[in-house]
Amino acid sequence: ADLAERRAAARSIGGAEKLASHHGRGKLDARARLEHLFDPGTFTEFGTLVGNVPADGFVCGHGQIDGRTVMAGAEDFTVLGGSIGPGAANKRYRLGELALQERVPLVMLLEGAGHRPPMKGESHGRAPTDLLIQAQLSGKVPVVTGVLGASAGHGALLAPMSDFAIMSRQGAIFTAGPPVVKEALGEEVSKEDLGGPSVSIGSGLIHTVAADDAAVLDEIRTYLSYIPSSAWGYPPSAPTADNGPRVLDEILELIPRDNASLYDVRPVVSLLVDGGRFFQIQPDFGPAIVCALAHLGGAPVAVVANQPQVLAGSVDAAGDETAAHFIQVADSFHLPIVFLADNPGVLAGTVSERAAILRAGARMFAAQTQARTIKLQVTMRKAYGFGSMVMGMVGFDHQPSTFAFPGATMGAMGARGSSAAVGADAERAAEIRQAELQASYNSARTLGFDEMIDPRELRNALLRSLRLGLNRRQVPAEPTARYAIAP
Repeated sequence: ADLAERRAAARSIGGAEKLASHHGRGKLDARARLEHLFDPGTFTEFGTLVGNVPADGFVCGHGQIDGRTVMAGAEDFTVLGGSIGPGAANKRYRLGELALQERVPLVMLLEGAGHRPPMKGESHGRAPTDLLIQAQLSGKVPVVTGVLGASAGHGALLAPMSDFAIMSRQGAIFTAGPPVVKEALGEEVSKEDLGGPSVSIGSGLIHTVAADDAAVLDEIRTYLSYIPSSAWGYPPSAPTADNGPRVLDEILELIPRDNASLYDVRPVVSLLVDGGRFFQIQPDFGPAIVCALAHLGGAPVAVVANQPQVLAGSVDAAGDETAAHFIQVADSFHLPIVFLADNPGVLAGTVSERAAILRAGARMFAAQTQARTIKLQVTMRKAYGFGSMVMGMVGFDHQPSTFAFPGATMGAMGARGSSAAVGADAERAAEIRQAELQASYNSARTLGFDEMIDPRELRNALLRSLRLGLNRRQVPAEPTARYAIAP
């Protein structure tokens, strides 16, 4: 009876009044968030009785998502603003420790004020910080963060350490909240202007925004459906009615013949993958590159595609940052990567140089060339200079297959730029342009890529190459080792 009474007190969380206020803002409470995240009836809590306040403001445990075990913790804003006390700090470390030990994903749901001053009878003492275990989890088990309210200080550091970070429209994330900013700097600012969705998406800190708590949690479930439980396993297949070969007749209408014409690459991705469904990562930061999770022949894959609709598909700093992180996550969890190249090269100009385009481009190139997962590469209309290299076009780089469409143009730079660079007269410029138009066939003659394909054959060619690459899985999966220094 005493145990039941203590459990009930812990599960009352912040009390009826605070719960009503929280719910009145259209939010789920910490326990309801975990119940929504997990398959019904599978949540098992630990550390219920920790701390001098209910659950010490942090509810955590494990449950099932689509039948697979996941560890998760939720900061409870109704208890001392979700701040972190000694008990919660221990629970956070234990949660990560179990995720690594049992090789299962970790999901953290944030809405808290960071570490709080010690309460009466509390002492932080010498205890491990959960950021230590977070760093150890990286590349070994999937780590996902959801920001469902204001998140400051220590808790906010989890987002940049995650593989995938998502925020609700009521979320905000920052080093320190508006009161601390005003005290330290005399600057008055709202939490939205300090770290709301537009700021966090604009900085690249948060990958995507969803409407509300439920939408965030549903998106987390979807993201995890593409990823294995750990780097010691391969991604789960998803057999559907659309796993097999098919001819892509519509692709001829989606991709313009004129290399200078703009188009949206996302319908091409949709046409290519199983069921037309894909999950785009970071759609609003670096949109000149589309990064998406999808299935191809039932196998989860990571798609990296130039987006000619934005900057004509030029390789820019923000897009490179997005893609480099995405490629490393895909490689860590053994997802094959499909590169769809259609770019005029690296974005030039003062704005691009001030954004450190060379360093960002080098980071993406390093990520893709260090990747040891299956890489499939297609040059659709064009890929010039370093723009081709970051998109996996370099030979002898662990691709089971590389392809090009007829008429694809490639080389150090486009004919117009080349002519200007060498001061070519009209006759020489015409020769350079003609060489550009024949570049794909010239490359085919020297095995610059494995095969030239009709665009309508794209899905079937990739399916066969993926099947070839999957032969690597004759050995058990294990975490990817990385030794190079990132640019």
